[in-house]
Amino acid sequence: MTTQEATPNVPYGTPEAPRLAVRGEAHLEVDPEIARIGITVSARGGDRRDALSDLTRRNTAVIDLVKSYGEAVERVETGAFSITPELTKRGKGERVRTYHGRVHITAELTDFTALGELTTRVADLELTRIDGPWWSLRPDSPAHRRARQEAVKEAVQRAREYAEALGTHLAALVEIADIGADNAPYPPFGGPAAPGMSRAAYGGAPEAAPALDLEPQRQSVYAQVNARFTMAPPRL
Repeated sequence: MTTQEATPNVPYGTPEAPRLAVRGEAHLEVDPEIARIGITVSARGGDRRDALSDLTRRNTAVIDLVKSYGEAVERVETGAFSITPELTKRGKGERVRTYHGRVHITAELTDFTALGELTTRVADLELTRIDGPWWSLRPDSPAHRRARQEAVKEAVQRAREYAEALGTHLAALVEIADIGADNAPYPPFGGPAAPGMSRAAYGGAPEAAPALDLEPQRQSVYAQVNARFTMAPPRL
């Protein structure tokens, strides 16, 4: 008999070293760290160049406004851009009635007081739409690490309770398997707000509107681990 045959590998433990498998879970509710808004700037004109010139002017005004909030704004990005002719029938043919231009801007803010003021000021601009906010955590947020640590602690505590129920104790850790510790990322631009606001402005306001009082939505952070231990043989 070979040495390998004399000591077979038993994946589920042995009477001398019973194996115990548990799952540890954690669910935290934490404040968001980032608010994301989507801004759509529009323009129109009877001539393509006029529409493009007007769109450029409005786009510059919005970006300058967003950037004027300094460190409160973490990121500004320009997305899709389009100039589309609107056709109308005249006689037997078609002609361009007007041109519509649109450009999409995404901004991320970390100062939620500034967020309320900025959303109001942007919504007051002509031919400008604002969507959001969408609240989220940073990918490297300490909340994710805390949730993972809590899940591990919960797994160890659960395993100890099982061992104590058998009148024994844990002997060694065999394995910890991460089965999905992070919460889902914030939805992409154009996705559902949670909760959010959406307003299209088609005319300037005579007076500056008061800043919106936005209540940040708490974020759910989940963590799960599978853990396997060996324990001292219980007396059954």
